[in-house]
Amino acid sequence: MIYNETRYNSHWNTKKLNQLGSFARGKSKHRPRNDKRLFENGKYPLVQTGDIKAADLYITSHTQEYGDFGLKQSKLWDAGTLCITIAANIAETAILSYPMCFPDSVVGFTAYPTESSALFMHYVFTYIRNSIQKSTSGSIQDNINIDYLENLNFKIPTKEYQDKIIAVLGTIDKKIAINKRINAELEAMAKTIYDYWFVQFDFPDENGNPYRTSGGAMEWNEQLKREIPKGWKIEKIEGLLAKVPNTERIHVTEYCNEGKLPVIDQSTDYIAGYTNNENSRISTKKGAIVFGDHTRIVKYIGFDFARGADGTQVILSNNPSMPELLLYHAIKKIDLSNYGYARHFKFLKDTNIIIPERKVAEIFDEKVTPLYASIEHNIFENIELTRLRDWLLPMLMNGQATVRDETNCETVSNVVVMPKTDDERFSLWLQNQGIAARGELDRKTLREIFNAMDDDDK
Repeated sequence: MIYNETRYNSHWNTKKLNQLGSFARGKSKHRPRNDKRLFENGKYPLVQTGDIKAADLYITSHTQEYGDFGLKQSKLWDAGTLCITIAANIAETAILSYPMCFPDSVVGFTAYPTESSALFMHYVFTYIRNSIQKSTSGSIQDNINIDYLENLNFKIPTKEYQDKIIAVLGTIDKKIAINKRINAELEAMAKTIYDYWFVQFDFPDENGNPYRTSGGAMEWNEQLKREIPKGWKIEKIEGLLAKVPNTERIHVTEYCNEGKLPVIDQSTDYIAGYTNNENSRISTKKGAIVFGDHTRIVKYIGFDFARGADGTQVILSNNPSMPELLLYHAIKKIDLSNYGYARHFKFLKDTNIIIPERKVAEIFDEKVTPLYASIEHNIFENIELTRLRDWLLPMLMNGQATVRDETNCETVSNVVVMPKTDDERFSLWLQNQGIAARGELDRKTLREIFNAMDDDDK
């Protein structure tokens, strides 16, 4: 079977994937795998199949580290290695940003430089992932092995043309990654403000100075066993909850890939799906908080949405001294992990939190609301970019859409004359990139790619 064979790529060579690079299985020889000795004095990054599935093209962080004992039974792989999962999460891929270890449930791919690249192979596996997963589904243990990977057949263009394909797809993925990094930084900024104002109590006083550090009046609170600013109150979360509209809940089997309303549930995905069911619409001018009754995941939602079915709790505030964004951050600080697998909303409602003076709460809300507006914009932009990439990828990988070799840019003494307007820059970009269209790959689509790029890349 040749996974991407079409009439558009008949001129490409058919190759087995082991002709493009070497495959080698990760190492984790020691048992049990959770032996504490493996992690003593940890300094060697370790990633698992779940980390690879959760990564966005590149693995940029880790949560586990082997020590010297752990490294002896494993291997430290070079940055740039493509990781391919072969158990649990089948055929998920991501590229190492720095040297890391991984277990034998992951295969490392190192490209032959003249034949291919880790990035191109990532897109190859993105193209064929569903087929691989379907072919292994239903076995006693869903998994694949190196022989299976090495002998997959694929229509492969020249290395030069591979690079042109990944230039198009990589531009979109780069913008998606940048947006996610910006969002993480914006969320961290909001958290820093919250901690500074409502944990350390150094919110700006009437003179603009940090309240507690400047000697602001504090008083002992017996319930919290700590000092809080004078005049602030304590209340259980249950007493802050406004009535939530009684709308229809959307079951996971009813989620659509597109629709009028995003579906928000208790999963790790910010948006789990879509629906056109208007009877499920929750509208709020001030935003809403979604709390996972089982998962304890907390999300702030600033747009109309539909809620998922089981375990999705919607929280609205009835107190102007505790606007939704402030309540969101207060809830995120609450540790409910000791209750194990349970319905956690009842414990959340029974938790005491600090209620500040209304003026302080309003200033905080004004300060962080623009941050979450930017986060929301980036989230929806990434949704559109992901759809665009997923639409383009199969057409580029099977030859239906092409990247054409063509350059026609005006030069003076070998210096490119840069256009002044976005339209002129777009036209020159098309000329320099030599991107041509087949089928529905039209100028509008190419403009969306261009708009998603950073200025330095245009």
